[in-house]
Amino acid sequence: MSMHPMDFLIIAAFSLSLWASFRVKGTFTRWSQVPIHSGMTGYQAARRMLDMNGLYDVAVEAIPGTLSDHYDPIARVVRLSEPVYHHSSVSAVSVACHEVGHAIQHKVHYPMLVTRHKMFPVANFASGVAPILIIASFFFSSVPYLLGLGIILFSAAVAFQLVTLPVEFNASSRARELMLKEGFIHQEEAKGVAKVLNAAALTYVAAALISVLTLLKYIMIFNDRR
Repeated sequence: MSMHPMDFLIIAAFSLSLWASFRVKGTFTRWSQVPIHSGMTGYQAARRMLDMNGLYDVAVEAIPGTLSDHYDPIARVVRLSEPVYHHSSVSAVSVACHEVGHAIQHKVHYPMLVTRHKMFPVANFASGVAPILIIASFFFSSVPYLLGLGIILFSAAVAFQLVTLPVEFNASSRARELMLKEGFIHQEEAKGVAKVLNAAALTYVAAALISVLTLLKYIMIFNDRR
């Protein structure tokens, strides 16, 4: 099977994704070795920021792994990986406060987060079914609606990824602003915070780019068949 013209762009985007993944790990490791002047651990920073925003009922838990940190809006829990939860470093506090940024978004009903939550059930279903329909359409090319339906469902999954971008950027913006305002970090430490959070954000951008380019490829194939 010959390569589609879009495949070259998809490969380039995939290479960007791999580079972003290596970069976020490298950046996190580098700034994990830089102590933060406040001496706070990731847990202490998260707990303090939650309390300052009236989120006393949101718990902070340690979980295994590295870079597995997330905010669970259903359980209302900020879950921090062990290197973040226990350590006092620029990386640990940056990641912890970013996750608290999501909890604050939840509290204030940040529109894009609300939209993302509403889209999740459909996007979760679509991301599981769309690949099956798209693959099946290449084996049963005489059934044109398979690819069309796969594209529609895949579009829902792509839309979810695109909505995720402003949610992540906004959480980082909230975290940086509060960290400086409340004295969690010094001005000179802000550079390290920005590097850690921007590296993480790039992974979301790369993933969204791959999805968009892949969707365009399938749309082009569908139009060619017609």
